[in-house]
Amino acid sequence: MRMTLLSYENYKMATCRSLLRPISRLASQELLLAKQATVLTATPARWLNLQEYQSKKLMHDFNLNVQRFKVAENAKEADAAAHEMKCREYVIKAQILAGGRGKGTFSNGYKGGVHLTQDPKAVGPMVEQMVGNKLTTKQTPAGGVLVQKVMVAESYDIDRETYLAILLDRDHGGPVIVGSPAGGMDIEDVADKTPELIFTEPIDILTGVTHAQAMKMAKNLNFKGPLQEQAAGQIINLYDLFKSVDATQVEINPFGETPEGRVVCFDAKINFDDNAQFRQKEVFALDDMTETDAREADATNWNLNYIGMDGNIACLVNGAGLAMATMDIIKLNGGVPANFLDVGGNVSETQVKEAFRIISSDENVKAILVNIFGGIVNCATIANGITNACQSMHLTVPLVVRLAGTNVDAGKKILADSGLPITSAEDLDDAAKKAVASLIG
Repeated sequence: MRMTLLSYENYKMATCRSLLRPISRLASQELLLAKQATVLTATPARWLNLQEYQSKKLMHDFNLNVQRFKVAENAKEADAAAHEMKCREYVIKAQILAGGRGKGTFSNGYKGGVHLTQDPKAVGPMVEQMVGNKLTTKQTPAGGVLVQKVMVAESYDIDRETYLAILLDRDHGGPVIVGSPAGGMDIEDVADKTPELIFTEPIDILTGVTHAQAMKMAKNLNFKGPLQEQAAGQIINLYDLFKSVDATQVEINPFGETPEGRVVCFDAKINFDDNAQFRQKEVFALDDMTETDAREADATNWNLNYIGMDGNIACLVNGAGLAMATMDIIKLNGGVPANFLDVGGNVSETQVKEAFRIISSDENVKAILVNIFGGIVNCATIANGITNACQSMHLTVPLVVRLAGTNVDAGKKILADSGLPITSAEDLDDAAKKAVASLIG
């Protein structure tokens, strides 16, 4: 998730996007796609980030057809890769975690993070223009993202593009294959304009994808003759990948056919179940943190959900819903939230202390609002964490605390007896007003 200095308005818009969509016009398949395409869930979390070449390597390991490729970190490596691969045509792609690379611009003025060439001698000079420079696209921060690796791949012509995905669906109680013969474009547009071109096939988790199911989907995707059998094999292999790596979604767009008669997975997006990290250590070790907000990565190490924003009132809250409400009330009272930070339900005193350290590292923070509604969370634990953090950090910005729920009296007593300049609040509205007022006074 790339949200460094995200504005509150953009955060809210992204979070509510799926709720604002007029679903009355959506058929069941469209609703499935709508849920699949939600940008943010109700609980912000840091998703595992894989570069394109890492996703291709995973797919290759599960016998999925992908382009031949090599990864280069400099022009010399790229030149060697091009001459070793001996392709009719090469595609050179800057590896960053953002879309729109082809239309991006590098900090040295070089245009485009994706290039095609039939000359192997041209590959090295192209990579030299990319590596070590920042690439700016519509999805990167304003200053761009430093390119450290480039993928040199074999370029294929595509005769026809289709869409294929396997995802977990609550309504079906398990995984579902979603496919469309209209690939290579925004699948939501397909669902909206031509819902009859969206096909779904529920998968029995005990038996997996059967050959008959795979052939049925391949037929729905309009693969003909030998290509239909080949596509069916790829669908079965894709489910093997989905199951083996504890994915929640694997999306291939386009899932295409070449003039030479090959079915190829040209581009992929893979989402993983964070709860499976304990048994997917090799996969999660691939996580690319180089483009991540340092505070976000720091929070992840402490099992905290943090998203930096562009305001000046830091928030420390338990529960995503309460965090959203807290930001709303701050905004309603004339303030601007500096972050989203959810400490979760099983937070410890140490985690509270580290949360304070992380939100205080933002130089734009001029006040801190703690809003805790203790159900699972013990208010006394929060209070001890707050006092320890304030005492060890010598906090200088105003601190407003609202506690309610489990052990609230004990928590309030801990704060009162600490002798620290902590402003108590009776409810959320009172807390937000006091936090905003502290910036003035």
